[in-house]
Amino acid sequence: MIKKKYAIELQDVCINYSIMNNVSIRKNFLHKKERNEVFEAVRHVTFAVQEGDILGIIGKNGSGKSTLLKSIAGVFSPNSGTIDLKGHTVSLMSLGVGFKDLLSGRENIILSGMLLGFSEKEIEEKSQDIIDFAEIGEFIDRPVRTYSSGMYSKLAFSITAMLETDIMLVDEVLSVGDEQFRLKSLNKMKELINDRKRTVIIVSHSISTLRELCNQILWLHDGEIRRIGKPDEVLKQYAEYMAPEAKKIRQ
Repeated sequence: MIKKKYAIELQDVCINYSIMNNVSIRKNFLHKKERNEVFEAVRHVTFAVQEGDILGIIGKNGSGKSTLLKSIAGVFSPNSGTIDLKGHTVSLMSLGVGFKDLLSGRENIILSGMLLGFSEKEIEEKSQDIIDFAEIGEFIDRPVRTYSSGMYSKLAFSITAMLETDIMLVDEVLSVGDEQFRLKSLNKMKELINDRKRTVIIVSHSISTLRELCNQILWLHDGEIRRIGKPDEVLKQYAEYMAPEAKKIRQ
C-alpha cells in the first residue's frame, strides 16, 4: 500500500486580532498600553491534510473558519505556530478577497492569475473559459464594485476553477448565486476534486454539501478544534449541538 503524502500541515497555529476600545483620542494618547484588546480568533490549531483529500470545516459564525482559511492561503501570517504547504501552489476562493474594486472583471482575471503564479500567456489561454463559466455577460468589462454578491462569487469561483492549483481553498462560495449556478459549481467542484493529487479545504455551513464532497470534517468552535474525523460522525455531532442553538435564535 502506497503511503499518502501530506499537502498541508498546521502546527499549534494561533491568530489574534487587536480590537480598538471605544475611548477618546486624548485618553488613547495618555494610556497607550490600555487602548488595544486582543481577540484570539484561532487558538492552538494543529492538523494535517493528505494530498488528494477533501477537508470540510464547519462551525457556528465567529468560530474562526474564514480566518484560518485566509491564513492557510497566505493572506496574512499567524501570530504563532507554523503552516507548511509542502511547496504546493494554493488558491483561495472567497468573497471579498483578491479583487480590486476599481478594475474590471477582465482585468481582475489577469491580476488574480498573476498572483496565483500563472504567466500572462497561461492566463490568456484560460480567460475565455473563465468568462464563459462565470456567465456575467457585459459586466466582465465593468468595475467589480458594480457587481452583486452573486456575480462576484461567480467570477471568483470561475477563476479558481479554471486556473487549477495544487490546493484549493473554498470559503462559502458554493452557497452564493442562483440555483443553476450553484448546481454548476457543485458539479465543477466534483470534477476538480476527482483529481487524486488535488487537495481541497471547503468552509461551509451546509451539512449536506460537506457530507457529499468531503472525506474528512474539522469542527471549529470558538477558535479551537472541537473534533476532526469522518463526515458522518462529526456532522451528526455538530447538527445535534446546533439544534438547541437554532431553537434559541428562533425564540
